[in-house]
Amino acid sequence: MQVSIETTTGLERRMKVLVPAERVEREVEQRLKSLGKRAKLNGFRPGKIPYDVVKKRFGNEIRQEVVGELLRDTCNEAFQQEKVYPAGGPRIDSVNSSPGMDLEFTATFEVYPEIQLNGTEDLQLERPAAEITAADIDAMVENLRQQRAEWIAAGRGARKGDRIQLDFNGSISGVEFPGSRAEKVYVVLGENRMLADFEQGLDGIKPGEARQFEVHFPADYHVQEVAGKTAQFSVHTHQVESRKLPELDEAFCKSFGVAEGGIEKLRMEVAENMRREMDEAIRKRMKQQVLDKLLEANPLQLPNILLESEIESMRRESLERLGSKDGKGNTDLPRELFEDSARRRVSLGLILGEVIKQQQLRVDAKRVQERLERMAGDYSNPSEAMRSMRSNAAVMHQIESLVLEDQVVDKLLEKAKTTDKPTSFQELMHFNEHPHDHAHD
Repeated sequence: MQVSIETTTGLERRMKVLVPAERVEREVEQRLKSLGKRAKLNGFRPGKIPYDVVKKRFGNEIRQEVVGELLRDTCNEAFQQEKVYPAGGPRIDSVNSSPGMDLEFTATFEVYPEIQLNGTEDLQLERPAAEITAADIDAMVENLRQQRAEWIAAGRGARKGDRIQLDFNGSISGVEFPGSRAEKVYVVLGENRMLADFEQGLDGIKPGEARQFEVHFPADYHVQEVAGKTAQFSVHTHQVESRKLPELDEAFCKSFGVAEGGIEKLRMEVAENMRREMDEAIRKRMKQQVLDKLLEANPLQLPNILLESEIESMRRESLERLGSKDGKGNTDLPRELFEDSARRRVSLGLILGEVIKQQQLRVDAKRVQERLERMAGDYSNPSEAMRSMRSNAAVMHQIESLVLEDQVVDKLLEKAKTTDKPTSFQELMHFNEHPHDHAHD
């Protein structure tokens, strides 16, 4: 077998392979003889069909079958012979498979980039250093009160923090647009779930009141049809409600599973959960720094086949989150939305793979079990969830990959130079922006 490889552009390679005709004809002949012992043809006893008859009847079909298998097998043999490692399946073309002639074909494929690993020895990292203060605990307890709040009729015009039930319809130049109409929806003023102009238009509105106002959509608004345009909205309110917060009493504590010890015991449990959340946030910040610095120190040219595969995978995941069960759906999600994230994922996968190889890391079975237990704990039947995850090869592969990634980060953190950067719990957890609903389990 003769093999020659040339570089076309970047990571793409073109490999020409020549398989001697003797190998092809020998395989065709062996299969025809084997078939002759099993085939059934009218006028012949089983196993007694002359070779020439079998060849005439089945020759073309068997040759196509043999050539197809030889293309696959000899391509893999050529990869091993030349010590090349394709990043994906090759495209085979220019096939010459005429009877009696050498089998010739061309395989075009991409290879993995060579990685000269940098930036693993002298990592300079900043570790967030925060303390949980009494004021932080007060804020978290207040957040728990907000979770248990009741909505009662306000008996006045709406203001920040109130919940309004309303109908609305909008149009641009008299034409309605997607999402421009809804009935009996709730809007909480100040939560910024609606555009600023819309919330401002509701300020002071009373139950039963109707209003019209304009809403300007930003130029970068996610719905292209309305981006940068101004709409006219009509609204009609049904209710205006204010929050009634519960008292910090025994009943409140019991609602969070604290049967004894009252508010002080609740505060202790809240503080303990806040510390766990803070430690996890610090861990994530450190991991993010390690990965960012690895990416910065190891810019890679990526195989297009890996990048496109990751983009398609992320696109499918997004469609499933949007409600498409098979990840296909009709929603148009352009590849540009995912390209940067996909490039990061593929690059990190290759870089971390090289670290794993150099450090000779093996997945830690104990850590896999711990992660499985944490994940299963979120289900109503943890033991059943555990069995289900263990029986799913794809899920187990994903979990093991995440564990190995954490092991790589831990290995690099051992060598890193870390300095503390003072911060507050509020800043670290973005508590004011995104209150944590699970500070108490």
